[in-house]
Amino acid sequence: MSHIYIYSPSSAVRDKAAFKRGVARLKNLGHEVEVDEAALASHLRFAGDDATRLAAITRAAASGADVALISRGGYGLTRILPELPYKKIAKAVEKGTRFVGLSDFTALQCALLAKTGATTWAGPALGEDFGTEDAPDDIMEACFDDMVCGQGEGTGWQLPRSDLPALAARAQKPTEETPPLQVRNATLWGGNLSVLCSLVGTPWLPRVKGGILFLEDVNEHPYRVERQLTQLLHAGILGEQKAVLLGAFNRYQLSPHDRGFKLQTVVDWLRSKTQTPVLTGLPFGHVPTKVMLPVGQKVELLVQGRDALVFWG
Repeated sequence: MSHIYIYSPSSAVRDKAAFKRGVARLKNLGHEVEVDEAALASHLRFAGDDATRLAAITRAAASGADVALISRGGYGLTRILPELPYKKIAKAVEKGTRFVGLSDFTALQCALLAKTGATTWAGPALGEDFGTEDAPDDIMEACFDDMVCGQGEGTGWQLPRSDLPALAARAQKPTEETPPLQVRNATLWGGNLSVLCSLVGTPWLPRVKGGILFLEDVNEHPYRVERQLTQLLHAGILGEQKAVLLGAFNRYQLSPHDRGFKLQTVVDWLRSKTQTPVLTGLPFGHVPTKVMLPVGQKVELLVQGRDALVFWG
């Protein structure tokens, strides 16, 4: 049984039913669930004013929990980055608390990595993943359980066939079989593309060189995704990485005005502008099936054929 602390560092919880379902499901899985006193607070669009959310983060760090899990993402962390209790969070991580989340949580993860080097986990949120009306995704639950039990050693996925020509061209072997790609001892980092781009030019963006950058986003049209990737490209961030892993980019609407401009157009364009390998299909983002990713940890990336593996065990 693990002690899971639920808190709300970003947007207010609007779907109270999903919140309650999430808590109940975690308890049914055998976990001890502790809910922060301000988890359901509301101020404007936030889960309490800035001071309230800072206090909630501080309580999460002091909870002694095995896992500190966000209730939801949304928006709110970037405005309180200067005041975050970095040393207390890092100390909690050192003692064994795993901070887990995604979306707006990317701001805290990046800032903590930049300031302390501490590792956090990109993974589910309470309401969106455990509080669904249908049963939570089996793979998401299994990956979360592995992380809680300390058994997670890596994750793997199958690359889309559209990745194969680019990988073959990189090795100057234009065959149907993808040449192997291996990256060793690289820091895994990243998260939500929009949030990460909002940190460019600030002290809260870690300058990871020779890393593996993973990205996802939601409700962003492909041209907006391209615009943000262009910012990372022109800032020199993409060129400093050993690989870029693209997860889910979903819940957007194409229009006749696009004239064939789509997400694959963006990926193809990005590959033409950088020497850094760009892989797609990473099962992470605002989708039911998501893996756990240790942000700030040294990992190894191995690609053979269509099989991509990230190891950190």
